[in-house]
Amino acid sequence: MQPRSRKTRLLGLLPSRLVTTRVRTREKVLFLTFDDGPDPEHTPPILDLLKAHGATATFFLIGDRIDRHPEVVQRIVDEGHELGNHSWGHPFMSDLPIERQMEEIARADASLSTYDGRATHPFRPPYGVLPRNLLTRFARTGRTIAFWSYDSQDYERLPAPVLIRQVQADPPRSGDVVLMHDDNAGTIELLAGLLPEWRAQGYSVRAMPAGRA
Repeated sequence: MQPRSRKTRLLGLLPSRLVTTRVRTREKVLFLTFDDGPDPEHTPPILDLLKAHGATATFFLIGDRIDRHPEVVQRIVDEGHELGNHSWGHPFMSDLPIERQMEEIARADASLSTYDGRATHPFRPPYGVLPRNLLTRFARTGRTIAFWSYDSQDYERLPAPVLIRQVQADPPRSGDVVLMHDDNAGTIELLAGLLPEWRAQGYSVRAMPAGRA
């Protein structure tokens, strides 16, 4: 697989107010995101690494895990990171009618709002599955889909040195939104290798701008 898929390139052709894949910036910045948390085992070490390297990130959280691990969510907020909506139960949105899709999103928003006070949050569809009816509904209501432009492929659960070599062979560029997951140990090792390397290359690592949530 390639870190820049045909799908993300095509989504990048849509107006950024509808779907965000990259962020326009004149600075040397990578925008780091994590999906599928909070995870009580793996999210805290990731937060430790981010803090050690002066980095921030956006965590796209699953609603039913938020309620199970509130202390992890609170730490994410307390340490200056951003919260994103990754649905309530992580379904394939294309399997659900549009009203059920919106219920998944609204329920997760409500849970997230107890931590950061925001009524709505950037939404990233589970598995990257973006049904046309959901895209249309977001366009009508003025919300933005928060996608990505660079896939670290950490979900493949390959050894960290293999993943690091893959990233080094085709590295992210300034403005890229980098997809990672905070639910496995491999990501911790991958991040531990990449953060100092990115910093040495002059990049700052930040949370994805919220845009129109």
